[in-house]
Amino acid sequence: MVKERNVVTAIILSIVTCGIYGIVWMIGMTDDAAHLNDDANMKGVNAFLFTLITCGIYSYFWAYKMGKTMNEVGNKKGVQIADNSILYLILSIFGLGIVNYCLIQSDLNKFATPVQQ
Repeated sequence: MVKERNVVTAIILSIVTCGIYGIVWMIGMTDDAAHLNDDANMKGVNAFLFTLITCGIYSYFWAYKMGKTMNEVGNKKGVQIADNSILYLILSIFGLGIVNYCLIQSDLNKFATPVQQ
């Protein structure tokens, strides 16, 4: 099950917590994408640890991979999602990873189960 997250709230929480929520957000998005793509090897904690160990270099690969993964998920589920892997890579190189988070979360929210009230 994919958790729907409000992008604006996630950005505000990331700023208020000095980036700690951004880490939680990245891990959650990675796990949600892996769940949708039935990829048991893709784990959010691993992505964070590799990014930490490589001093951020792995985040470029992560951004590219998430673009490819979201495109594959869209094709499997019949939802129109563009292959934004190059865009995500370029945004990461220029230090705009938060924009990647917003775009990826927006795509993930298309697969979120609506909350019943």
